[in-house]
Amino acid sequence: MARITGPKCRLCRREGMKLFLKGERCHTVKCAVEKRGTPPGMKTWSRARRSSYGMQLREKQRLKRMYGVMEKQFRIYFGRAVQTRGNTGDNLLLEVERRLDNVIRLAGFGHGPSSARQIVGHGHTFVNGRRCDRPSRQIRVGDVITFTDHERKRKHVKNVVEGSSSYMGEAPAWLEIDREKMEIRVTAMPTREQFPFQINEQLIVEGMAK
Repeated sequence: MARITGPKCRLCRREGMKLFLKGERCHTVKCAVEKRGTPPGMKTWSRARRSSYGMQLREKQRLKRMYGVMEKQFRIYFGRAVQTRGNTGDNLLLEVERRLDNVIRLAGFGHGPSSARQIVGHGHTFVNGRRCDRPSRQIRVGDVITFTDHERKRKHVKNVVEGSSSYMGEAPAWLEIDREKMEIRVTAMPTREQFPFQINEQLIVEGMAK
């Protein structure tokens, strides 16, 4: 299971925006974007005008890093988005937003993308009563996500929920969350207006369609 490794704060600085990859830290003054908003490296600025390819690449990298997706998996998502009826850009955003690990993060059961991915990968998660350890699983309307009854593992997830409650905002309208029962119910599919990040998906489509 491929994943992005290395310093996460450098990724936020490279993209020039908060990607919320480190959970609580991203909501404090310790956030690297707040302390140093310049890109990492020796040369922190450039007078050169960014080309159209450079802008397209930057948008694609930004979206991939928001969800911890590697290039091969991202191309699979793009292929599905092209084949699905409707706007390709909206379909692409829907593909990444429906990932199981992302749904768990949005519901407040993970400190960040890596934490939610770990909870799924370690077998703590059930989808419709069946164990699922695949973070990339696509969630559908009507799916019910629960967590293991094993006391030690369940306690870990509860600690994450309590820790994330201090900085997590309201849950998305397309999710129904019961933190007492530790249950997440998918009541609808997210729309473009509900997408939580600022992203220009049209640049990504133009760059990958070449």
